[in-house]
Amino acid sequence: MQKHALGLLISIIAVSFASIFILSCQAPPLSIAFYRLFFTTILLVPLLLLRKKTRHELRTLPKTTVLIMIVIGIILAAHFALWISSLKMTSVASSVILVTAHPVLVAPVSFYFLKEKLSLINALGIAISLGGVGLLVIGNYGFAAFGLDTLEGNILALLGGIAAGLYILGGRTLRKTVSTITYAFVVYAVGTIVLFIMCLTLQAPVYNLGMSDYAIILLMAVVSGIFGHTLYNWSLGYIRASIMSVALLGEPIGSSLLAYVIPWIHQEPSFYTIIGGGIILIGIYLTARSMKEPEILENV
Repeated sequence: MQKHALGLLISIIAVSFASIFILSCQAPPLSIAFYRLFFTTILLVPLLLLRKKTRHELRTLPKTTVLIMIVIGIILAAHFALWISSLKMTSVASSVILVTAHPVLVAPVSFYFLKEKLSLINALGIAISLGGVGLLVIGNYGFAAFGLDTLEGNILALLGGIAAGLYILGGRTLRKTVSTITYAFVVYAVGTIVLFIMCLTLQAPVYNLGMSDYAIILLMAVVSGIFGHTLYNWSLGYIRASIMSVALLGEPIGSSLLAYVIPWIHQEPSFYTIIGGGIILIGIYLTARSMKEPEILENV
């Protein structure tokens, strides 16, 4: 249990640095999103080459499972495109808090489609979080027109949160039968292809970026991709859902603190972001803390 808890702690710290890496880049958001997933996918290739069991699983995946993972990869691409774009238009605190609100979106969908139990506490958490979202978005837009937060940026972050919720919802179903490395490789690879097409369509550069940008995005792929998202998925198979939901709240807190203390970022959250964000985090905890997590196959 200790190594799994350590893995979870490392993953939360790692993903907290993602927004800092993004804001340290000069490249356009779509280019950052593409290279983040591209580098993360490449970093998984050695694991595929070294693990015969994983290669066999990859070759024998049912067609239905592959199709579902393709859809999840498209959703993941949308999540990164929306969220990274939001970071260029609003504060780190607002963006990460809003995009982390996906349990509030997942819970009612899981209740309706997957027939998962939704308690009174879960419902109360959803209502509280929605109130916090309203306070954060409307407050910053209506009363704090100056500063970092914009309505457009907050909307992009919310849409990124919806995409994250759908991504996690799909993953929770497939992770019952598909191992972490196989699942991550297929989904990341599909997301990379989708983002490449988006870059070409929207004329975002896919070459001739600054060398510092390539280095920062590669570091983000290692830190926030491999040690962040992938390690989090691994920990999910061993740690209770209530603990995972509390740990989830560490990312917006960690990202906000890093954005404040790092000199070249130095973003001070607004009053509405602090109060609204706090309400959202309380609601997220109440929403997720008692939801039953499905059994997950872990053979990584």
